[in-house]
Amino acid sequence: MTTAVATPFRFFSLQVVRTRRLGPSLVRVTFGGADLHAFHSDGRDQSLSLFLPHPGQPEPVVPLDLGWGSPRSSEAENGGGWWQAWRELPDDVRAVMRSYTLRSLRRDAEGSTVEIDIDFALHGIEPGAPAPAGPASRWAARATPGDRVLLLGPAIADNRAIRFRPPEDTGLVVLCGDETAVPAATAILESLPAGTCARAWLEVPHAGDIQDVRTQADAEITWLVRHDGSPMAVDAARAARLPPAGRPYVWIAGESGRVKALRRHFVAERGVDRRRVTFVGYWRQGMAEEELRAAG
Repeated sequence: MTTAVATPFRFFSLQVVRTRRLGPSLVRVTFGGADLHAFHSDGRDQSLSLFLPHPGQPEPVVPLDLGWGSPRSSEAENGGGWWQAWRELPDDVRAVMRSYTLRSLRRDAEGSTVEIDIDFALHGIEPGAPAPAGPASRWAARATPGDRVLLLGPAIADNRAIRFRPPEDTGLVVLCGDETAVPAATAILESLPAGTCARAWLEVPHAGDIQDVRTQADAEITWLVRHDGSPMAVDAARAARLPPAGRPYVWIAGESGRVKALRRHFVAERGVDRRRVTFVGYWRQGMAEEELRAAG
C-alpha cells in the first residue's frame, strides 16, 4: 500500500549496509531500506533526525500508530501522537534521538534513492577521553550491517531543513565549522560548480581526520587540527585575507558558542550583511542534545 505524503517529512525504516572509518574521530555509516524510494533531497546540508536503539534492543522504540513502513507524515513533521508518547517512555526504553546532516545519497536508474550516507563524529571513544562517549557515538562506533534505525527525513527535495542557500549574486562562498559540520561542509564543497570562489576553515581533532575533498570550485580549504595546536576557526578566519571575488555568502555550523563568535566576526568585524550569513548550532559544549532541546 502506498501512503500519500502530504508534508515534506516522514519516517523511514532503515538498516545499516556498511560502515567505513574515515579517521580517528569520524565514521561513515551507509543505510539502505525499501522506504528510501520516497526519500528526496537536493540539499547539501540536509538536516535529519535519527532514532537509535539502546544496547540490547533490536530496533529503536518509537510509538508509531501505523508501524514502521507507513507512519502519517503529518504526525512525523508536526509532532503528532507519537511524539508525546515517545517522550513519556522510560529513558532506557525510548529511542535515542539525534540530529545529523546527510552526507550523500545514491539513486538508481529510475531516480529512487537506494542508499544514504551519514557521517558520525565520535566523541569520547578514544582511551583516556576527557568525557565519556554519548549514546550516538557508542552506537556508531559499534554499528554493523543489519542494525536497524528510524530516520525522520525529507520526502520533498526542496524542504525547510536545508540551510545552505547562497543568493544568486554570491561571488564568494565561505564555510566554517568543526568536525560535526565537516560532513555538510564537504558535501557543499563537492557540489559547488566550476569557477565558484570558496574559502573554508574546518576544525578536526586529529590530522587523520583530514579528508580529500574533490571539488570543481576554486576552493581553498584550511584544516585546523586541534591536537596539533592549530588556532580555532574564528582566529584563523580573523587573520585571513579574503579574495575580492564579489559579495560573500557565509555558512557557519558546529558548536553553538563558536558559531556565535564566527557570526559576530563576519557581521561586526568584516561587515558582511547578516542576511547573507547562515549559522547553525549543531551542539553546545557541556550539554547533551536532550538538554539543548529543553533549553530551547
